[in-house]
Amino acid sequence: MKRPSKTPVTLVALITALSLLGDSMLYIVLPLYWKEAGLDSIWQVGILLSINRFIRMPFNPLVGWLYHRISLRTGLIIAVTLGTITTIGYGLASSFIVWVILRSLWGIAWSFFRIGGLSTVVLYSQEGNRGQSMGVYNGLYRTGSLGGMLLGGLLVPLFGMQTIAILFGCLSLVGIPLVLFYLAPINRGDEEQSSLPATMTLSRSTLFVIASGFIVTLLFQGVFASTISSLLEHLYGVKVSLFGLVLSVAFFSGLLQSLRWVWEPYLASRFGRWSDGKAGRLPLLILSLTGASLTFGLMSVAMSITYWTLVAIIVMIWATALTTLTDALASDAAKHTNVVSFLTLYSICQDVGAALGPFLGYLLIGLHYGFSALYWGGSLIFAVLTITWLIIYRRQQRVGAVNSRGMEL
Repeated sequence: MKRPSKTPVTLVALITALSLLGDSMLYIVLPLYWKEAGLDSIWQVGILLSINRFIRMPFNPLVGWLYHRISLRTGLIIAVTLGTITTIGYGLASSFIVWVILRSLWGIAWSFFRIGGLSTVVLYSQEGNRGQSMGVYNGLYRTGSLGGMLLGGLLVPLFGMQTIAILFGCLSLVGIPLVLFYLAPINRGDEEQSSLPATMTLSRSTLFVIASGFIVTLLFQGVFASTISSLLEHLYGVKVSLFGLVLSVAFFSGLLQSLRWVWEPYLASRFGRWSDGKAGRLPLLILSLTGASLTFGLMSVAMSITYWTLVAIIVMIWATALTTLTDALASDAAKHTNVVSFLTLYSICQDVGAALGPFLGYLLIGLHYGFSALYWGGSLIFAVLTITWLIIYRRQQRVGAVNSRGMEL
């Protein structure tokens, strides 16, 4: 069978990346330019940077319901429109209430982007290339995060946050003609699957895919991303010295995390392609979980900053692998049930994980040996996941109830 073109997946990923520029910029510049943004206190920054995630949890089911009744292209146009309005609004807002409304709208926009993007991968790919397509999608859309952080940090001090926010908003608007003129309609059979209600069926394996997506998001997007600066300060103080350079832990942690967005377009695609091979996804998933279980806890151990940085980079590579593989497994599962309903449930669980991660992290690090408990506890969770997936894989091999990707049907 002829493979479908990867162009739609690439196109949707790039459209998403353009809309992410403004959101990602805020994580760098809003803590520094909050007065220029019309805010009254630094605590408001924390609320604004997190409220979009909490908004997504109740709105994901609504967006999923809407995707049953509108086409994929219509949903993406709504996403781009909301993203443009919010990003331009960042340049015009002058009060906390307006900022709350804009960040809430962005949370809704991201629900449309996330469910629509995952659906695009499912509907425009086949068994033999779905992992690579998921890697391409994840890798490319995250270049928006990298671009927003780097360009925002470089340009805002020169031109001001208002000017750059409006510029980024205009760039995101380019997504509308791209959707209208270059995203071809999907074939009729898949159109019906993506737009009409259907019963969602879940096996034990697909339920565990959802649970794995939740845990991977909880530990990487939640715990790791929110506590890495505090962990560095706990281990090394307010400044670190690396290769003769003295850096603040805030700058160093931001620089370290941005490395992932640099390698993500290439490495995520490679992990996806490897998982498309004859062995399927589960052996690579089990290997990645094993690596994460062995290294995640080591981050809480005091050692040379050079060795610690190497461990952190390895952990982030496992993060790229596990995010790609769990998303690919979710897309496999979605192909055999109602696409939108399953991906909506999967996205909700990921958002819950991302929101719970910082809460859990800062709850534990306040305790005695809190960082050790948090990070070694994460290693233990990864070890349990490893053993469970190994049992599932061995059982499926015995009964022969696996498809070409290693998932039970």
